[in-house]
Amino acid sequence: MAGNLTACRARRPAAASRLRGFTLVEVLVGLAIMATLAAMAWRGVEGISQSRTISQEAVERTLRLNTVLAQWERDLLELEDTGVVQALAFDGATLRMTRRQDAGAQVVAWTLRGGGWWRWASPPTTKVSELRQQWLRSQQLMGNEPGMLQVLEGSSSVQVYFWRGNGWSNAQSTGDVATPPPPAASAGTAPEREQVPAGVRLVLTLAGGTLTRDTVLAPQSP
Repeated sequence: MAGNLTACRARRPAAASRLRGFTLVEVLVGLAIMATLAAMAWRGVEGISQSRTISQEAVERTLRLNTVLAQWERDLLELEDTGVVQALAFDGATLRMTRRQDAGAQVVAWTLRGGGWWRWASPPTTKVSELRQQWLRSQQLMGNEPGMLQVLEGSSSVQVYFWRGNGWSNAQSTGDVATPPPPAASAGTAPEREQVPAGVRLVLTLAGGTLTRDTVLAPQSP
């Protein structure tokens, strides 16, 4: 019996050591490891979220740019020489044109101001006097006119070239004089007009680089 009691007493320290909990140092080390893993996981989730945001913004910018360029080309393709004012002109910052609509002719201006690219369109008209007034108005845009819309942000410069003869030339250089308009269209004092070029090249500088777009214009009736 005495021998058995001695053996039981001898086994108690070993059992007690097996039931011993974690020390404070071990707990702190475990917490530090868990905190490090959590931080790494959060950085990964944050990186995925940022990548998704950047990708979504890039897609939205691309879609907006494509929409703007589609409108630019549509304006040019619907250009019409009314014989009343210059059909197409560029002064270094603003491209002005006359565009045909079902309700008449309208003046459209694409202009660079305040780091953005803007588009203004006048109401269509069938009156010679109103069309001339709208053309003059397009030369004095303040930015708050009805029909004025900022189509792109982050535009630092714009250049326009016309296809004349057999090559591209600066749109601000003098072109060939247009054929005199019919008497009905030239009622009053009609300014001398230049012949409409065969094509327009747009060179637009954006935050992400330079964009170049060429548009072939429809032939104008003499």
